Amino acid sequence: MAQLLRRHLPVILSLILFFSRVTADANFTVSRAAYYPNSDTKGTENGACEYDAFGAALNSGDVSASASLYRDGVGCGACYQVRCTHPFFCSPNGVTIVITDSGASDDTDFILSQHAFTKMGQNTDAGASLLTLGVVGIEYRRVSCSYPNKNIVFKITESSNFPHYLEFEIWYQQGNQDIIAVQLCETVNLICQLLSRTHGAVWAAVSPPSGPLSIRMLFSSGAHRGGDEKWLVPTNIVPQNWTAGAIYDSGVQVQL
Repeated sequence: MAQLLRRHLPVILSLILFFSRVTADANFTVSRAAYYPNSDTKGTENGACEYDAFGAALNSGDVSASASLYRDGVGCGACYQVRCTHPFFCSPNGVTIVITDSGASDDTDFILSQHAFTKMGQNTDAGASLLTLGVVGIEYRRVSCSYPNKNIVFKITESSNFPHYLEFEIWYQQGNQDIIAVQLCETVNLICQLLSRTHGAVWAAVSPPSGPLSIRMLFSSGAHRGGDEKWLVPTNIVPQNWTAGAIYDSGVQVQL
């Protein structure tokens, strides 16, 4: 009996540590995750957030779809720590992903890129074993996004038509707050227009103000965290003669 216990002691200890960790982390939500096929180095370019090629390579390709966390586009760009719960294959830290799409499969909250799915493993071999399983149990929580040395930028979409229709996405939003409203302000006469989220991460203005423009964002921590709200005003402007496809640096970033 003693020899049998010694032989299996490492496995028993790892199981004890694993289940202790799961029990202690009450701020995690238990769920399941699958992965996109053919996404070993990046995510999808056709995500519902409309990030296109940028969304596929964002966060080094560690991205995900989620129907429950998409929240009609409010959840686009949000970051989550996702770690699987298999006692033999999974690392304690898992992977940090960015929501770029909406979707669910087989009662999952996440459809990760293959790149992100394998990073939940303890090592390369464990990651390959996770792929073989296809769908795994996970736990997850909202965490801050971090983009060192990057400001928030505004990508003017190709659907824009100067000067009649302005449509844009907001990229590289740090922190763990949501953008719940956007104002487009003409900076000379301070004429402002409250914009609509058309779909995904896309905001639009029909007949936008003329002149240099300031895109102001209202951040919210959410009702479960007290509902704090704060406007962030860029230091840089969008030029008067803005163009479709252009990217404009806001000059500001959410401070972590």
